[in-house]
Amino acid sequence: MRKSQTKFTPLYLSSTLAVTMMLAACGGQSDSAAESANIDPNVLADKQEMVINNGAEPESLDPHKVSGVPEANVLRQVLVGLTTTDAEGKTIPGMAESWESEDNKVWIFKIRDANWSNGDPVTAEDFVYSMRRVVDPNTASPYASYLADVKVVGAEAIVNGEASPETLGVKALDEKTLQVTLSEPVPYFPDVLIHTSTKPVHQKTVEQFGEKWTDPANIVVNGPYKISDWQVNDKIVLTRNESYYDNANTKLEQITLLAIPSSTTDVSRYQAGEIDVTYNEIPSEQFASLKEQLGDQVQISPMLCTYYYEFNTVKPPFDDARVRRALALALDRNTITDKVVGQGQTPAYQFTPVSTNAMSNNTPEWESWDQAKRVEEAKKLLNEAGYSANNPLTFELLYNTNDNHKKIAVAATSLWQQALGEDLVNVELVNKEWKTYLDTRRNGDYQIARAGWCGDYNEPSTFLNIVKTGNSNNQGKYSSTQFDNLMTQTLKPGVTTEQRAELYKQAEAQLDADMPLLNIYHYVSPRLVKPYVIGFPTKDALDNWQGKDIHIAKH
Repeated sequence: MRKSQTKFTPLYLSSTLAVTMMLAACGGQSDSAAESANIDPNVLADKQEMVINNGAEPESLDPHKVSGVPEANVLRQVLVGLTTTDAEGKTIPGMAESWESEDNKVWIFKIRDANWSNGDPVTAEDFVYSMRRVVDPNTASPYASYLADVKVVGAEAIVNGEASPETLGVKALDEKTLQVTLSEPVPYFPDVLIHTSTKPVHQKTVEQFGEKWTDPANIVVNGPYKISDWQVNDKIVLTRNESYYDNANTKLEQITLLAIPSSTTDVSRYQAGEIDVTYNEIPSEQFASLKEQLGDQVQISPMLCTYYYEFNTVKPPFDDARVRRALALALDRNTITDKVVGQGQTPAYQFTPVSTNAMSNNTPEWESWDQAKRVEEAKKLLNEAGYSANNPLTFELLYNTNDNHKKIAVAATSLWQQALGEDLVNVELVNKEWKTYLDTRRNGDYQIARAGWCGDYNEPSTFLNIVKTGNSNNQGKYSSTQFDNLMTQTLKPGVTTEQRAELYKQAEAQLDADMPLLNIYHYVSPRLVKPYVIGFPTKDALDNWQGKDIHIAKH
């Protein structure tokens, strides 16, 4: 019989206060999942299968070599890290059945009794190997900086090529006990470990098959599903993993994830009955009519994400902060949120979404200016930077293939030219497929690029860390000693939650002064969900849906 799960909320405590989070060994089930477990089996469909659009072909299914949402959606179903999330986005036990820390620096995780899909036991050593792998420069992980950002001992030196991965502050005390040592107290450390980059991989499989270890015929997983079929640019099919420790409570037998970048095609296939859940982008021109036709099938959920344009700060013309600021001032965000996307998105005047836990929001002075005053200041800045009708500001705007991204890019170009004059601004739109777009950004081969960042956990550092000097996700190469110092202070011993929030506010003010990012809007998650899909989460701002907790009703 399944034991009840002790509930908890992540704690944000000073380093002088002991933190102990001991949880029931067999748990992992949220309230909503527990309720769905009591559904009358007579109302359930004979086939527990779901088809969901994933928005793009994954770059890879190696958790240590990816950074995008399409990849995370697949990997969340097949690999389970030390911690995971429930239907409301709260941190709950994953492979760790419990954890504790006396000082928020030395963390002890007890690994539950679980097996990999080939029958091997999941051990503390699996996490030692995997954490070393993500920071190893040979892996070339886009999330190499992640463990350094949360102060895992030795991580920064390893990422910089100054030390061996074996010096990382992770240790298997025994087969089922993992110790992670941090150089500074990080009270939200268990929340950090829900992320894709901290998921374990099976060492023998990686070493045996190399780059092909993720092929369906080779991959070994520890999550509720296995990869049974992968047809590139078409679909990935996941089937139930009988070796998963909580297999008795897994709901869906099969999940098919489609790689459809077009939101219009996504909606049409949903209407044709070929898709049960769409990707979280509905074409703006169809939104009102779909709401009228389909009612509650249009689900709008909160989402901890920011849509922005990233300037390449080391490449002309955006190596000049005046030029970056001019474009930020001149862009009418309200027109984009109200008329281009129009589904509840809100204009963004800071990088971190205003609803993020433990955030004290920054309100820049220019937010209160009317559009005329913003445009006047923008023209002044461009003139100071040497741009005029005789020397117009000319640049390329990169975006990845997607109907909504194209609409926003076209709208932004039009709004800039309307505000500043077509003779002063000349924009060329550059569209690339997902994988090529990612490579182009990582190689710095762009001037300004469409970007979106979704929280890896619900705390401001998940956004602000990526703009620190040298961060592996800082593709615009922004560097500010003042900003870096503020972020360093957030993890100094004795800093309270309130003090940390104020430091985050100051960090946002520094970003506003330097403008390495042109923040456009904070997301919501609009998607179509069939009435017979039971338990698809609507309260998780991280959008970390878990197929194992979803049912399909008779229809």
